[in-house]
Amino acid sequence: MKIIICGAGQVGWHIARHLAGERNDVTIIDTNAELIRRATDALDVQGVTGFASHPDVLDRAGARDADLLIAATHSDEVNMVTCQVAHSVFQVPRKIARLRSSAYLDAIYSDLYRTDHLPIDVVISPEREVARAALQRLSAPSTFDAETFLDGRLHLLGIALEPDSPVLNTPLRQLNDMFSSLSATVAGVRRQGKLFAPEPNDQLFEGDQVYVFTLAEDVPRTLEIFGKPMAKQESVVIIGAGNVGLAVAQTLESRPERIRVKLIERNRGRAEDAADTLNRTIVLNGDGLSAELLEEAAVPRADAVLAITDDDKTNILAAVRAKQAGAKLAISLVNDPTLMPMMEPLDIDAFINPRASTVSTILRHIRHGRVRDIYSIGDAEAEVIEAQVLSTSPIAGRPVRDIEFPEGALIGAVQKGGRVIKPVGDLRVEEGDIVVIFSLASDIPEVERLLQVSIDFF
Repeated sequence: MKIIICGAGQVGWHIARHLAGERNDVTIIDTNAELIRRATDALDVQGVTGFASHPDVLDRAGARDADLLIAATHSDEVNMVTCQVAHSVFQVPRKIARLRSSAYLDAIYSDLYRTDHLPIDVVISPEREVARAALQRLSAPSTFDAETFLDGRLHLLGIALEPDSPVLNTPLRQLNDMFSSLSATVAGVRRQGKLFAPEPNDQLFEGDQVYVFTLAEDVPRTLEIFGKPMAKQESVVIIGAGNVGLAVAQTLESRPERIRVKLIERNRGRAEDAADTLNRTIVLNGDGLSAELLEEAAVPRADAVLAITDDDKTNILAAVRAKQAGAKLAISLVNDPTLMPMMEPLDIDAFINPRASTVSTILRHIRHGRVRDIYSIGDAEAEVIEAQVLSTSPIAGRPVRDIEFPEGALIGAVQKGGRVIKPVGDLRVEEGDIVVIFSLASDIPEVERLLQVSIDFF
């Protein structure tokens, strides 16, 4: 498969890493020669320096025989024009564009994206993905990571184990025996910075960060067993009234349960616009790092504080100050992956990584048909893959215990018809079943072989 990626920033680089690792012919374009050099040195990709929207640059990148183009530069307009040129001049069959501006995303303008207007097959909105991730974190406030699969029926919870956690020093096999009626599976453990897929005899220790699959109805009980009882969200403070902050506030306003929301924004004009847009949210104009303003916003009594400005350092400092002031939960938006190891020492409860959210969404649309969903964990350390089992798959018709999964992969759940089932050893995986698999990055190619998946547009 020949793929052109436009933009060698964090999103473009990580998409290129995923796709090149799957033995695709990948070419990456960027105006920054240093970014292209970094990509070609580190990855099995070709690089072209230039403007992605220019026909001659696309021609040099091999657009005449490309199967897919992903436009992920920092400019919405460049991404749109690039897709138009790829379609009109080179007839590239499939085009994905990342668009940031909400002005391009309004549902009433959706007719804009079709072959005879702007030929973009898939539009990815990082702001919408980040807002969704922020709301997902709020739905499980005692976790550092959270995602749903199987149409919301299966949850993945990231839980940091405290000294009083009931599951400490107990082999996982015994946990299954002790709570046999609980549909919960520990799929991954991060210990001293290293992520691994545990064996049944492995124990959990204080300080471990665990990834647990559980059914939606079992989330409260799972959190309680792992020492993180559910907490009701009644008051939320949002720092940053950009597209993400505004979207989160609007969603919280629309929910039937009454949540008190306060929004802090430093830019006066943006704060006034937010106040005009929102109905029940109290908007405060000022610095989210100001102790006086945080006190006025009742941060010390808040159930959650979301620091989601467009500046990583502001978000980290605001989250730290909120926790010090007494906020029960602090969540920070962090773009720079090198800052993420700082979250735990700084007592920040959870972080949102826009790059991981966008990469997951793009991969979901690329692996079309067979793979239904993908979620990237940490700094691309692992993936959770939701896929339908094909008749050609080596796992079809075999019990779970007989499936030769690689060491870093673990099956989290199986959906048969309308039932979601915990994967016990004698459960037989059949054609048409939907499986959810946790896999370390190094084992993803083998997992895909077992699933018989490939990039497919038809």
